[in-house]
Amino acid sequence: MELPLDEEDGTFTNISLADDSEYRSRKRSSKVERAPATMMNADMDAVEAENQVELEEKTRLINQVLELQHTLEDLSARVDAVKEENLKLKSENQVLGQYIENLMSASSVFQTTDTKSKRK
Repeated sequence: MELPLDEEDGTFTNISLADDSEYRSRKRSSKVERAPATMMNADMDAVEAENQVELEEKTRLINQVLELQHTLEDLSARVDAVKEENLKLKSENQVLGQYIENLMSASSVFQTTDTKSKRK
């Protein structure tokens, strides 16, 4: 460590040991302060990693919910289409049933005959 030169008389001035001890004390305290800062950085990294994991989990769950909503919408649309097809088929069955009844009533084969009245 260089001693400061007193410019007026060209001699060196003494530096008190109190100043030196204060410098050393400050240097030690800065090292002590750096250690918790390093630990804080590690803690912050751990918190950030935990937050990242939570964010990824939330994103995964949101995507899963959206996928299930789309599946539900597709199933609901399919149920509506099946109901509509069912109503259409019921209507066609009624028409065919009526047509068959009309054919049967027009045909002599299917008409009821009274066998007793024909024998007399």
